[in-house]
Amino acid sequence: MQIGVIGAGQHGATLAEWCAESGHDVAVASRHPERLGDVVDHLGGHGTALSVSEAVDFAEVVLFAPNWESAPEAIEMAGSTLHGKIIVDATNPTGPLAGNAPSGFEALMRMAPHAHWAKALNSLPTNVLQRRRGHDPLLAEFVCTDLSDARRAASALIRDMGFAPFYAGGVETAWLTEPGGPLQQTEVDVFHAKDALAEALMTSTHGDLRPQR
Repeated sequence: MQIGVIGAGQHGATLAEWCAESGHDVAVASRHPERLGDVVDHLGGHGTALSVSEAVDFAEVVLFAPNWESAPEAIEMAGSTLHGKIIVDATNPTGPLAGNAPSGFEALMRMAPHAHWAKALNSLPTNVLQRRRGHDPLLAEFVCTDLSDARRAASALIRDMGFAPFYAGGVETAWLTEPGGPLQQTEVDVFHAKDALAEALMTSTHGDLRPQR
């Protein structure tokens, strides 16, 4: 596949590298693509640096991994190129959510309502993913989306990277994987993911556990 990665920090650059290692063609993007030479050098000839809108236009699937403060600007820079695109949101909110959205994921969806969104690859830090990548039993990566095409695409990328996708529900469950949610920082293999999700859902039904931002 052709993958566009928005955000060239540690998390975005690492995800871009793993996509390239899996044989995908990768366009990595930030505000200043001319500064991404070091990132591109780690893509083994499978990558290039483009502007945000160019990377989205290039991509079949977009991995969205800017820092939270830059996320609205990245969506604005992408503009109408996001329409109809599958976007895998790997961000975590660190501040107030626009429009009192229930989760960071839903806040971003409101900014680009015509894209096909999935939430994944956000619940664990990069160093944990690096340590567990490709080792049996495979580390579970929770996926939240209401759309079948976004679920398939996110799951395929997660498998290619060396993890096990685990469907955690629709948009309304995405907050479980974000900071303050019971699945954030939950390192669990694929055989125990069902129990971890069940516990998180049971806990959340006994009170409003959503973090106040």
